[in-house]
Amino acid sequence: MSNYKFIENGSVTSPRGFVAGGVIAGIKPNNTTKRDLGMIFCEKPCAAAAIFTKNRVKSDTIYVTQEHLKNGVAQAVIANSGNANACNPDGYEKAEQMCALAADALGIAADDVIVASTGVIGQALPIEPIEKSVGALKDSMTRDGGTYAAEAIMTTDTIKKEWAVQLTLGGKTVTIGGIAKGSGMIHINMGTTLSFVTTDAAVSAEMLHSALIEAADVSYNMVSVDGDTSTNDTLAIMASGLAGNDEITEKNGDYALFVEALTAAFKAVAKKLAADGEGATKLVIGKVSGAKDESTAKVIAKSVICSSLVKAAMFGADANCGRILCAIGYSGAEVDVKKIDVSYRSAKGEILVCKDGMGLAFDEDKAKEILIESEIDIIINLGDGNGEAEAYGCDLTYDYVKINGDYRT
Repeated sequence: MSNYKFIENGSVTSPRGFVAGGVIAGIKPNNTTKRDLGMIFCEKPCAAAAIFTKNRVKSDTIYVTQEHLKNGVAQAVIANSGNANACNPDGYEKAEQMCALAADALGIAADDVIVASTGVIGQALPIEPIEKSVGALKDSMTRDGGTYAAEAIMTTDTIKKEWAVQLTLGGKTVTIGGIAKGSGMIHINMGTTLSFVTTDAAVSAEMLHSALIEAADVSYNMVSVDGDTSTNDTLAIMASGLAGNDEITEKNGDYALFVEALTAAFKAVAKKLAADGEGATKLVIGKVSGAKDESTAKVIAKSVICSSLVKAAMFGADANCGRILCAIGYSGAEVDVKKIDVSYRSAKGEILVCKDGMGLAFDEDKAKEILIESEIDIIINLGDGNGEAEAYGCDLTYDYVKINGDYRT
């Protein structure tokens, strides 16, 4: 039985003390219909932490946020879509300006603002639309405004990613909520594309940072849409402590419960990120069991869902087990090829296509019926131990090339 429950229509404002909003600032040229500037605010300073992209090319928003979080405190987030503020000569200055504008509007210190951007890389971020809109942005924030903040960070996303879960810590009801964005340029190697998490639990900044790493490692870090790790990936969390639980300052039982709930939420969002991959028609989940350890299982699961040939086969509903075996073989993991079993599963059933490393004769029509569904499990048993892992990907379609062929223009 789970120690947590998901909240229907939950978002980043579900925890006590938080409001959020989003407005149309016009950061992207000719944008008059889509929110592109969002803000999250807490009524009190929060313990805070974040993890970031492992890409050596980073947006200056990351460097500014890293500096601001050195004291483990934050009270607000300001984020824009339409421009990544990456690879620009004045990027750091613009990121600091965004923080100062948010701080002035909210009456807080600029050092207590987390800043993030997403969009086109290598183009100067226009600060004027943000200057003109920050007042309206502040006025837009409400307890129901999490959904508008979620919309404001979308780029090629087709759906908003927002959630909230509740659990009990020390007899107190605690809520964790969040928003995320991501559709393309996703091969996550830290946490996620952009994701902002709030909680009313009392948790120290050190434990928040540890919890993010643990939860992201088996969820967001197991997502790949196209093999490209973004320059802007930021996963940040703020904890208000307003739930009134005893502060979590060590890895005790309450910490374990907090990480369990956070991980469950992150896995749910990871599936949404993969399913909403640019041009995708199917969510593809690589499920590996029987590995000698978890690390081996993770490497193989990720290798399979990252394979362009596997992704193309899923688009075409082609039950080609050779592509799965090939991806396992070049993953770098140590496996006994003669023990590998592979099957495909969806809402229409399951079919075994490989046994002991050898392809089987199977009903092609039944396989097609299974693989034409919108969510596919690729089930791999290595027969070599108790290690297991999941990775989340999508199919590779014609539309992915269309979207990215003219993304900038």
